[in-house]
Amino acid sequence: MSALRAHAARSDHAPPGIDSTTPNVARMYDHYLGGKDNYAADRACADEVIRQAPHVITMARENRLFLGRAVRYLADEVGINQFLDIGAGLPTRENVHQVAQRFAPDARTVYVDNDPVVLSHGRALLMSDDHTWVIKQDLRAPDKILDAVGALGLLNLSRPVAVLLVAVLHFITDDEDPYRIVKTLMNGLAPGSHLVISHMERRPDLETAAANYRHASSPVILRSTEDVSRFFDGMELLDPGLVGVCDWHPEHVAYFSDRERALRCGVARKP
Repeated sequence: MSALRAHAARSDHAPPGIDSTTPNVARMYDHYLGGKDNYAADRACADEVIRQAPHVITMARENRLFLGRAVRYLADEVGINQFLDIGAGLPTRENVHQVAQRFAPDARTVYVDNDPVVLSHGRALLMSDDHTWVIKQDLRAPDKILDAVGALGLLNLSRPVAVLLVAVLHFITDDEDPYRIVKTLMNGLAPGSHLVISHMERRPDLETAAANYRHASSPVILRSTEDVSRFFDGMELLDPGLVGVCDWHPEHVAYFSDRERALRCGVARKP
């Protein structure tokens, strides 16, 4: 990971082509997780979110743990060995391909993002891994994602794939039709494919904090539990259903407040 963190000394001298003046949602998330791949503008906006909703730090960390548990479950118990992580964000510890390969050594992972910092860091991390790729595509164009993955032969779309949309759909506005996006992705995949989602729930205590994202690279769209559940329409939602990220097959018993359960998640199977 040392190559990945080469500029991690909190320098705000961004590489050419990188906008360090506009808060970036991926770099803000990195800050919540205690990472160093962020700039002053990212930290200032993220710190204001934390001031207004301090539980966002717990939610971010629990979200990362949920992702790891979901990947482990799919690789180890379901037998999935193909993962499509869209809106992957900045690499950190226990990345998807690392967890998957621990339980399925032949697992293939494709990370998809459109952020130049994410792409640069991800490619640096994966230089020596011939089962994992990072490609530049946008979640808002799901057909292009499927076409790229299929044309490059990165995944076999005639076999089950796990689609990971973790803490990314709440950056898609209603005008961009996130339900169409999810449906298009899943319609292009084989039966037995799985969908993993986490999404910020609409709650009064988060409205003010979420407003800070209007100044960032993407706004946050809070949605009700019922609206989040619609992403799984036509699929088999697995136990324990739609729950807080801290409550999806937790490894340890711990107390979490209702506020810390505002990041909802679920895993579903395509019949």
